[in-house]
Parts: sequence; C-alpha cells; structure tokens
Amino acid sequence: MRYLILLILSIFFMQTSHSQIYEVGVFAGGSNFIGDVGSTTYIAPNAPALGLMLKWNRSPRHSWRVSIIYSDLKGNDSKSDDPRRKQRGYSFDSNLLEISAGMEFTFVDFDLHESGIKFTPYIFSGVTTAKHPNYFFDNTGEYTSEGTDSWAFGIPIALGIKSNITNHLVLGFEVGARYTFSDELDGSVPDDPFKENLSFGNINSNDWYVFTGFTLTYTFGQRPCYCNF
Repeated sequence: MRYLILLILSIFFMQTSHSQIYEVGVFAGGSNFIGDVGSTTYIAPNAPALGLMLKWNRSPRHSWRVSIIYSDLKGNDSKSDDPRRKQRGYSFDSNLLEISAGMEFTFVDFDLHESGIKFTPYIFSGVTTAKHPNYFFDNTGEYTSEGTDSWAFGIPIALGIKSNITNHLVLGFEVGARYTFSDELDGSVPDDPFKENLSFGNINSNDWYVFTGFTLTYTFGQRPCYCNF
C-alpha cells in the first residue's frame, strides 16, 4: 500500500506543471454492510471509515478522482428486521481496504478560480477493488478465518454535496454505495471450494457496502484552461 500511495503522489505532482487545478484531502465517516448477514438498512453506519483522496478538476463540471479508504466492516443478525436472521444470530467483524478511481460530475459549474462561495450537488462513479480477509461460518455458527485474503471488484455509486469554505478548502458530504462482484465479504460463501457445503444466503445477490461521511480537500494549481478540453 505504501508504494501505491507514493506512485499516485508522484504522478499527481508531475501534473502540476500543466494549467490545471488539483485537490488533495481526506474522507472521514462510517461504513455499513448489506448482504446475507446483518441489517439490510441502506444507510446505517456502524463502523469507522477513513481515507485519502486526490482529484484532478478537468473542467468546472467534472473531475478525475482516486481514493483509498480503510474501514471495519460489521454485520449482526440481531440488528436485522428479518425474524429468520434474528433467530439465526450470526455476526461478523472484518476489515476492508478499498481503492477506487472514476469521475465526479457536478450538477452546476464549480470553478474554484471564481470568487465567492460556491455550492453544488455531485455524483461519482467508476471502479473499485477492495481487499478483505476470507472467513466462513462453521457448523456451529462460529465465524472462522480461512487465513487468506481476496480482492472484490465493484462499481461505486455516490451522491454528495460540496462547497468551498475558504479560498483553498472544499468541504463535502456524500453517501456512496458499492456494488461488488463478490458474495464472500460476509463469509456466506467460503473462498475454499472444499467448504462449499457451508454456503448460505441468496446465491443470486452479491454483497454491497456503503460509505457515508465528509470530505475535506485542499485545492492548488495554476488557473485552468478548460477550453483545451
């Protein structure tokens, strides 16, 4: 992870020689899981999530964006509205390291070189990959580690609002759901094919997780020449 961050930062600072504007900052909030274990409430943060974010504002209406977010990932059947899950009583406490890249679109122009306070809603999407440990539930319902890790690829869909609060600081709030192409995040499908008999849940539905929180970014760079796009 350290080498990946250094590579991203190197590419990022190499670009400052061009007439563009950049943002670097943090994400802080919470996460919740939607799958075969625990609550299925769409927005219900129950674990902390922290991350780093880089943006290249290519025009007043869209930006290229890269982020790295680490979070615990928790699910507990006792928090579910489904009486069958409550009776089953499964729970898990895992962790997740996500790398995402994509494009952020604003609903109105957000030119940070214009004077005054600006405010806009935005939408973000792209691709994600998330590293997570592999677990399974044994015959007694015990959450057991497989001792391996996997990468789950997915698609992020985030909605947010943001505003510049000073000449160089932009504060935002967003809710971002991640649809993954995996059903292994909660241990409902063991990664080991010899444990397939321990699978449970809806095999036709993959796992989701949601990040809800605030972003704070610092802007810098020369005045952009958006007409070159």
